[in-house]
Amino acid sequence: MHSEFSSVIAAATRWLLSAYPATGGALSRALAEAQARQAAMVAAALRHPTAVDAALLGLLAPGGADRLDRIAGAWIAGEDGEDGWRTWVDEVVVSWAACLLSDPDLAASAVTALAATEHGASLAGNALRLTDPGAHDRVAAALLRHPDLVAPIAGLHRAELTALLAAEPLDSFPA
Repeated sequence: MHSEFSSVIAAATRWLLSAYPATGGALSRALAEAQARQAAMVAAALRHPTAVDAALLGLLAPGGADRLDRIAGAWIAGEDGEDGWRTWVDEVVVSWAACLLSDPDLAASAVTALAATEHGASLAGNALRLTDPGAHDRVAAALLRHPDLVAPIAGLHRAELTALLAAEPLDSFPA
């Protein structure tokens, strides 16, 4: 996996966890992070379906978190004052991840669609917390998975995601 791709996944995960923090202690934070990371991974793989798409992230860079922050109602900074990670936030990836976290059927369809990407076949088995969360997972990520709470972010690009997943055949992802 390209480092730019990994950076987008890490930034999307961090943004989601900052906007919709885990409830509970360290175990809850770890479970919520695993779910957010899986959702960001699936969303990023669908958004950037080829190795070339992922590599172009290094040249073009994602748009950053400013619009997401305005919609969420707060500027989300790093705890250590370091906010360079925010430039790696891809708004579409965050929106799609929010869609996947709040809609189990959509998440299952998205994981199935991973097979049509160059990254997908190897990633699909790593998304069980996203597609089949246990009781502890649901409690830990209650805010992340709440459809009403994530609706403003999920709604930004839900139409594109549902259209992409409904497209036949899935082997031709748009760039």
